[in-house]
Amino acid sequence: METVINTRTIKDKLIFEFENSKLFLFGSTQLRDNAMESFYKQGIPTRNHEEYKYIRMDLMLKGEFDFSTNKNCSDAQIEPLKFLKDAYVVVIENGVFVEGSSNVQNLPKGLTICSLVDAEKSNSPVFEKHYAQYADVKTDPFIALNTAMTKDGAFIHIAKNVIIEKPIHVIHISTTSVNTIIHPRNLIVIDENAQAKIIESFETVSATAKTVSNALTEIVVDKDAIVDHYKIQDEKELGYLVNTTQVIQQRQSVFSTHTYTLSGSLVRNNLTVVLDDEHIESHLNGLYLTAGNQVVDNHTVVDHRKPNCNSNELYKGIIEGKSTATFNGKIFVRKDAQKTNAFQSNKNILLSLAGTINTKPQLEIYADDVKCSHGSTTGKLDEAKIFYLRARGVGLVNAKKLLMHAFASEVVNTIKIKALREYVEEKISKTFE
Repeated sequence: METVINTRTIKDKLIFEFENSKLFLFGSTQLRDNAMESFYKQGIPTRNHEEYKYIRMDLMLKGEFDFSTNKNCSDAQIEPLKFLKDAYVVVIENGVFVEGSSNVQNLPKGLTICSLVDAEKSNSPVFEKHYAQYADVKTDPFIALNTAMTKDGAFIHIAKNVIIEKPIHVIHISTTSVNTIIHPRNLIVIDENAQAKIIESFETVSATAKTVSNALTEIVVDKDAIVDHYKIQDEKELGYLVNTTQVIQQRQSVFSTHTYTLSGSLVRNNLTVVLDDEHIESHLNGLYLTAGNQVVDNHTVVDHRKPNCNSNELYKGIIEGKSTATFNGKIFVRKDAQKTNAFQSNKNILLSLAGTINTKPQLEIYADDVKCSHGSTTGKLDEAKIFYLRARGVGLVNAKKLLMHAFASEVVNTIKIKALREYVEEKISKTFE
């Protein structure tokens, strides 16, 4: 029998904290008030909510929480998380931009990196034009909650025709000794004909209590821009992550996003990519590894609004123990989006009879001249391949590891940054030990 949590009490606590924290929050008062009103109407989603039917968000928010965003992490603890040695590094600790721990000095011309607070204070026209314009507070309660209660985050802007050779690494760190909810937010704008590689990593460090991170990133990809975006999620046993990424693409842009979920007690990914002009290319790749009682919930939306665009989506999962994974991928092809090519695939390996995979690829097509496909497969490791390897002297455990590595490599090999690919491969190897 399922535990029943009083979601009204949770909602009321969050609203009470919002009223007590108004002086310390970020953004215009009207924007925040409207967002909290939207959250109040929607409430914490239950399993009666179609988009959250496989996950207990109320259990994640059960108990007493502290809403402070104190800095607890030393530079010595942060340093190992800077796994890209040649990168511009942004450190967001407990939802707040930490300039002293970041590497954002002596930036090249055309690259701006600062806190959201500083971007607002400077009256940046780019910030004012794009902030909170794409993630709609009416579509999801966690978008509304983040918009209402965020205190800070990163603002990244790449100017027109600028190519940033070095990766930009945004490190989200959660550190707490008491149950905490934080709401980090990022705005990333890549102007016309610019290029950038952006990595977001999510880490829980030295935590002795539950940390719930409700993170939101808006990405604007202007015409002819090329962007590679990576998310590395390693929140450990005490980390709970709701990660929303909202992307808007313009004419002839190319955007690739890669999500690697390596750990975390509960991880919910909401990814929406809007193709809002012609001749756009989008790539969505994901890999999730679940074990124990871990829960990973991936929801993606690819919204084709205009003709002559291409999208490709590949998500793979390896599920063991009593863990649960979900993939729900939607592709919309609007009436005007003729000549669309859209492909989606979800593949899973289930290593345990106690594990669960819920997979639901979806197509909604309102145009008649398109090429679209979707598919899903779930199975065990191939016994014939295991037998083949064992017949050649490979032990059973190593044979299984080799097959899992081979299965994951199709997604891992899409990483274009060598140091990042090696880091992810090392993390995956430790997972399979």
